[in-house]
Amino acid sequence: MEESRLPPGQYVPRGRPVIHYGRVPSFRPETWDFRVFGATASGEEHRFTWTDFERLPRTSVMADFHCVTKFSLMGNEWGGVRPAAILQAAPPDPGVRHVMIWAEYGYSANLRMSDLTAQDTLFATEFDDKPISPDRGFPLRIVVPHLYAWKSVKWVRGIEYLLEDRRGFWEERGYHNIADPWREQRYSYQEEPGEGPP
Repeated sequence: MEESRLPPGQYVPRGRPVIHYGRVPSFRPETWDFRVFGATASGEEHRFTWTDFERLPRTSVMADFHCVTKFSLMGNEWGGVRPAAILQAAPPDPGVRHVMIWAEYGYSANLRMSDLTAQDTLFATEFDDKPISPDRGFPLRIVVPHLYAWKSVKWVRGIEYLLEDRRGFWEERGYHNIADPWREQRYSYQEEPGEGPP
């Protein structure tokens, strides 16, 4: 492993630890849906069933994964759907610069649109050529490899397009609004002016 791939303050653990908040939800494909709402171009909500979502174009990315608790998992292969496919099917208003990723139990994380559309960001259904395990986010999680992993929300159920930035679950509880591991943006007290909503 190249030392330059490991952000400051991180280490590579033995094995592949899994951390999550709350219980693991059950998946019912017949009732599961993915909603795109908020400031859509049409002003209307878009809804994808699990069958709809499985029909979207698929790809894979190789990416490292950096947890704010300081471990990094290197060289993971994720398979799934690029956000661009969803943005094309459910376009945002031209004024949208941020999104909220929503998950089971009302969990959320906010992202800049530039983070959502980054080359390695993926709505993942597979991990190392297998369906993601329930504790890693089955059936769907977002993976945002260039940010700390709390932004890589598990058990995703939708995207809210935002005209103004708003803090998500951990951001409201003191985590950094942007979460760049290379700048060790772990906590909100580290935010510079303009890095978070008022």
